[in-house]
Amino acid sequence: MKTFTEKPNLEMAKFFLQTGEFLWNAGIFIWNAKSILSAFEEHLPEMSAIFKEGVDLYDTPAEDEFIKSAYEQCTNISIDFGLMEKAKNVHVMSSEFGWSDLGTWGSMYEHVKHDANANAIVGKNVMLYDTTNCVVNMPKDKLVVLQGLDDYIVVESDNILLVCKKVDEQMIRQFVNDVKLQKGEKYV
Repeated sequence: MKTFTEKPNLEMAKFFLQTGEFLWNAGIFIWNAKSILSAFEEHLPEMSAIFKEGVDLYDTPAEDEFIKSAYEQCTNISIDFGLMEKAKNVHVMSSEFGWSDLGTWGSMYEHVKHDANANAIVGKNVMLYDTTNCVVNMPKDKLVVLQGLDDYIVVESDNILLVCKKVDEQMIRQFVNDVKLQKGEKYV
């Protein structure tokens, strides 16, 4: 490997592409616990030390509280900048395979089996009438009855209901920010 460069500037990215000698990082990393812990100790020793403080709390009821506290003390740095650009034992494998970022409802829609009306449904108690092309995700214990929707996202999580046009999915981040500002952190 020549170099690992996270988010190169435009000029550098053009150079990488023109040479034909570089691969684009899809953000998929594979490592074993020993090597990643060693990399943290070498390149992010302060962060490593924070998490070592809780070694006796892991796999106990106190683990969640410790992890939340530890993350608040950590520097906000990506794994790419913090470790991957610095580590010497990084290797790249060229591959081609299907990939979808299931971080969006639209991508979930593409990967979930559809009913006869092109609805992607997750949940056992979903009843639809005159409803088409929707993404519906409900907890198994929640009953939902929907009528007359076309191209909507309907999701409930932690007793919060979201109903949004699929075409406006990118607005969900704005909705979350608005909820934080107007209703507080307890809803997000």
